[in-house]
Amino acid sequence: MTDPALRAARRQLVVDGLGIIVSAMGFGFVYGVAAGSAGFTLIDASAMSIIVFAGAAQFAAVGYVAGGFSWLGIVLLTAFLNARHLLYSAALAPWLADRRLAERAVMAHLLTDEAFALAITHFRRVGRADTWGYWFAAIGATFIPWNIATVAGVIVGGAIPDPSRFGLGVVFPAAMAGLAVGLATGRREIVAAIVGAVLGVAVSLAWDPAIGIIAGGLGGPLVALALPGAPMEERYPGDPVPFGVAHPERLIDDPAPADDAADRR
Repeated sequence: MTDPALRAARRQLVVDGLGIIVSAMGFGFVYGVAAGSAGFTLIDASAMSIIVFAGAAQFAAVGYVAGGFSWLGIVLLTAFLNARHLLYSAALAPWLADRRLAERAVMAHLLTDEAFALAITHFRRVGRADTWGYWFAAIGATFIPWNIATVAGVIVGGAIPDPSRFGLGVVFPAAMAGLAVGLATGRREIVAAIVGAVLGVAVSLAWDPAIGIIAGGLGGPLVALALPGAPMEERYPGDPVPFGVAHPERLIDDPAPADDAADRR
């Protein structure tokens, strides 16, 4: 990709990230309020946002702490809740296979739903991995806004008598729905979204919301992968070859320009 085209793609990434920044700040603020209400100090809440940095899992952990769960139970339940990140990292791994282990470890720590959605869309747009794009998505659009909002939520939250009446709880579901719509570009993705949503709601109502998220997050993609038809990568000609396996014949040819070979390293 030429420099002007790459700059244009990065500008589009920044524009796409503006909505994520707003949602991360709203969601982080709600987390800060919830953490403060559960007895977390500012240091406790901020440390969790920096060290754990997993929105839904942090909310769950706050609820479990307030409910008197054991620390082992909290760790296990939040780990299951974050199991969807295994799928995110598997999708990003072929793009970032040439990066150093230490760099990929930091990327893994900063991986969130929002960072994945922005990064994978940007990578496909430019036809290769662009680490600047990943760092913007992971740090600029999510990590920094989330942590600033966490501090604000803890500090300001104590002055809000009933945060739920402001409708702040809708921030996270709305943000996740927006990400799902943006990523649903084919039949498999649509099936995964519908099955995951139905399964997640059903299990949440019948059992527990945390288990519902796990069931929907894993069940939806598994059902979509079981569908007959062309492999998913055929719809994305710019995707890298995963794990050294050659691509089957693509539906759309996307030859890389010879003068662009250096940019793809």
